[in-house]
Amino acid sequence: MKKIFYLLLLGFVFVKVQAQIINPVKWEPRIEKKSTSEYVLTFNGNIEAGWHVYSQFTPEDGPLPAEFIFHDNKSNYEFIGKATESETKREFNEIFGVDEIFFSDKVTFTQLIKQINPEKEIIQVELSYQVCKENCISETKYFEFNLKTLEAKEIQAADIVNEKTTKTDANSTIEKQPESKESDSSLYMIFFIAFLSGFAALLTPCVFPMIPMTVSFFTKQSKTKAKGIKNAIIYGISIILIYVFLGTVITLIFGADALNALSTNVWFNVIFFVLLVVFSLSFLGAFEIMLPNSWANKVDRQADKGGILGIVFMALALAIVSFSCTGPIIGTLLVEAASKGGIAPIVGMLGFSFALALPFMLFAMFPGWLNTLPKSGGWLNTVKVFLGFIELALAFKFLSNADLVLQLHWFEREIFLAIWIAIFGTLAFYLFGKITLPHDSPSSSISVGRLSIGLVVLVFTIYLIPGLWGAPLKLISGFPPPMTYSESPYGVGGSNRESTSAIALPDGAHKGPHDIVAFTDYEKGLAYAKTVNKPILLDFTGFACVNCRKMEDYVWSDPRILQILNNKVVLISLYVDDKRELPINEQYISKETGKKIKSIGNKWSDFQITRYKANAQPYYIILDTKEKSLNQPAGYLPDIAEYEQWLKLGIEQFKK
Repeated sequence: MKKIFYLLLLGFVFVKVQAQIINPVKWEPRIEKKSTSEYVLTFNGNIEAGWHVYSQFTPEDGPLPAEFIFHDNKSNYEFIGKATESETKREFNEIFGVDEIFFSDKVTFTQLIKQINPEKEIIQVELSYQVCKENCISETKYFEFNLKTLEAKEIQAADIVNEKTTKTDANSTIEKQPESKESDSSLYMIFFIAFLSGFAALLTPCVFPMIPMTVSFFTKQSKTKAKGIKNAIIYGISIILIYVFLGTVITLIFGADALNALSTNVWFNVIFFVLLVVFSLSFLGAFEIMLPNSWANKVDRQADKGGILGIVFMALALAIVSFSCTGPIIGTLLVEAASKGGIAPIVGMLGFSFALALPFMLFAMFPGWLNTLPKSGGWLNTVKVFLGFIELALAFKFLSNADLVLQLHWFEREIFLAIWIAIFGTLAFYLFGKITLPHDSPSSSISVGRLSIGLVVLVFTIYLIPGLWGAPLKLISGFPPPMTYSESPYGVGGSNRESTSAIALPDGAHKGPHDIVAFTDYEKGLAYAKTVNKPILLDFTGFACVNCRKMEDYVWSDPRILQILNNKVVLISLYVDDKRELPINEQYISKETGKKIKSIGNKWSDFQITRYKANAQPYYIILDTKEKSLNQPAGYLPDIAEYEQWLKLGIEQFKK
């Protein structure tokens, strides 16, 4: 009776994933004539609620980016400029260790082309993309544009008249570029981080002493209190305008849409690693980064003239004189903002300058508050050194990015964590007064505040240490390389799956997640299952499927599940996004979908659709050796107990 109850319950749970072809994106192609030979091709997609389509510019090692293939185009038309995308969102994905760039609700791709061959009036385009919710779907759509009648429509693969497709050069694919806008939440975060950075800059030896000096100047030189307050406000606004101007220049030079492309560029990451190391060494006292003295002298002469223009030049003088302290902070901030693209550098400089200008304005309005400020002293250099250690730690994130992009495995997770442990451990010793640096004032004791911060840093350092043995370290998720990018993916001294490693692998098998013996070829896996007389766990998955990785990382890793996968079933994992091409004689047009089956991934995707009438991943089925389903298929199921019960019910059916 209990088994019947579980079967009914699980049937209800999994009915939503059984035998259904999901199509969460509806496409509407459009063509417009811009001039005699120029045309605008537009791909409008309406995305069902909760689903995400991934951008062309989602970084490598993440979900599959959208990709366009233009057929028969080398001598018929050319691209003008870069393709554009509608507004995207960005979120860090802990599973892949990269930022996802994706669309919600709606997506629009636009490409401007120029017709070269007047006799060629038809353009055919293939669009491949991934769309995910609880499951992921890898889709390919085909479109046809008529340059003469200005008609656009979706077609079947069989209607493609020229199969000589080129994917490798800029003339055959839509060029990659960053998303056109950053999400509002990212801009708010940039502003918040920049605002905190501005306050950090205030507490440096170059800026903090300027507060009472500047405010006193305004209050003494102004004939009335109101005049002093007015001048201080103008001074503060001038500071904001100067730094926002800097952010605007950065955006204009690089282009609002081109900055984000740098975030996954190897040279960008290496160069800024070097810059941040230089900035950190400056903060630690090795040298000072200063603008030419002649600049400050010229600005000072202009400031002496008085009036509003003089106040503006006073603000510029502050920016120049304090550059040795604010420069590294601004540089780091602009690097981070640049990686977000869009107007992020402008927003970043707005937040930074607002925090920098606010005290000058407030203390001018309430000069009595000046008496509450702590006196300048050695603590200011301590703040500067503290920031230097933070800059040094952040620098290695950029070096890590470069290594991840190139997949060199020179800078894996353990090395990154070892460096951070060394940096923050040294910082803790510094804060405890055990280490002194060139510009530190001699002291026989440390303050309670410095001791408290030192203890926090020490706790953080100790927290990092278990990461060397495989601890997830969720507190710093996104900074170190992902756990899969390490010398020991399962942790130093962790489970090596000796039970499977000691056994010779069957023909066609490999070590899958957690060293589970897995097949990636259906026929070979089926043959092996018949040999050992075990049921098959058929796993439709994808390299870029987020929830497939979540199931493997958080469900399959559970000892109860792992024991079943290692001993009770034969695992066959079919990757629907495997881009390796099939031999020409094995390629075909699907009778079910009409799509061209060119790659291994296409083959398994078509196998899933044709046999099981489903196209989403992850998708799990338990089969007997005669290929008969033993229970209802399962999709994304993060509940370990339910997944275990589902597996056991299928295995019990096999034994009957």
